[in-house]
Amino acid sequence: MKFLRKFLDKQEKHFKEGKLKGLYYLFEAIDTFLYTPGKRTPGASHIRDTIDFKRIMMMVVIALTPAVLIGLYNVGYQANLELAKLGEEAIKAQGWRVSLLNGLGIGLNASNIFACFIHGLLYFLPIYIVTMLVGGFWEVLFACIRRHEVHEGFFVTGLLFPLILPPTIPLWQVAIGISFGVVIGKEIFGGVGMNIFNPALLARAFLFFAYPIQISGNAVWVAVDGVTKATPLAVASEAGTRALTNTVSWWDAFLGIIPGSIGETSTLAILIGAFILVVTGIGSWRIMTSVLVGMVGFSLLFNLIGSSTNPMFGVDPLWHLVLGGFAFGTVFMATDPVSAAITKKGKYAYGLLIGLLVVLVRVINPGYPEGMMLAILFANMFAPLIDRIYINKNIKRRNLRYVK
Repeated sequence: MKFLRKFLDKQEKHFKEGKLKGLYYLFEAIDTFLYTPGKRTPGASHIRDTIDFKRIMMMVVIALTPAVLIGLYNVGYQANLELAKLGEEAIKAQGWRVSLLNGLGIGLNASNIFACFIHGLLYFLPIYIVTMLVGGFWEVLFACIRRHEVHEGFFVTGLLFPLILPPTIPLWQVAIGISFGVVIGKEIFGGVGMNIFNPALLARAFLFFAYPIQISGNAVWVAVDGVTKATPLAVASEAGTRALTNTVSWWDAFLGIIPGSIGETSTLAILIGAFILVVTGIGSWRIMTSVLVGMVGFSLLFNLIGSSTNPMFGVDPLWHLVLGGFAFGTVFMATDPVSAAITKKGKYAYGLLIGLLVVLVRVINPGYPEGMMLAILFANMFAPLIDRIYINKNIKRRNLRYVK
């Protein structure tokens, strides 16, 4: 590694003063990614703790790891389970992934954890690579234009976005979606720390409304051509809790062995990530708790009201917790430190708003059973107003104290 360090040091002058000066921030990003910056503060520095932006982002990636691992296994498991029901000719027509697995001798055995994981990985990797290449291009381009560092925040956005997509989404849509999220959702507002909406969620929302056929419906949740299978949340919206329990058990939904987006299905894995974020102080427990309280309170209210025409009125809070993107959105999306509320009391109001809205969308609008994405984006829009209200209250209370 000393050779690489010396090589980078020799090339730095070409990017600082030479013909490649315009690409210095790309060089700096690569150098910082490979090595810890060697610059030191010569005088006394005012450092309160050891947490910096890079460590925050890496901790989020670590917290996401359980959801990624179980998500990859589940994608492969669902695919292998359905492939076992098909004939040999239908299996051969599934594409290069099946051929590669058979060629490597891994097979399509749903009871083999390794086979399921590798099969899921073959769906996840292309989506992740396209996300990082296209999104990274926009990040570097705007960094060079504005002459600032390439921030590590995109590593989190680049991982979050594939996890909230179905495994069968076309790669060209992935490229368009992440471009919209990065450029329209973040860069036009000024870049990292200036965006109003969560970029990954905004990219997902864009794809949902622009290409609803490829990102919604029954055919997108199982990675097998010709197989249609609704998500449990869609089953609940059509036929209620009784049909839901006949389709999948609550424990399967909690563990994540159900059809759905790649990384959103396992509530258990997401709770492990939530524990990591809360213990390290990265994620706001106030927001997570208030989102949960809002969801439980409002869903119980609908349970009491009841409805003879809308089955979603009867779905209890435990099912809302494990279905759709509720848990994933609560832990990893709603707590985004840039787009969420920052005042202590504002975080409670912000979380409650999300909890209320997600149930409202799911129950009142059964045509669109998943409401977490829209609830968080709507709350993002009102987060500055919520903070302003509580900041003004604090200022008013402080002024009254001085008057007395």
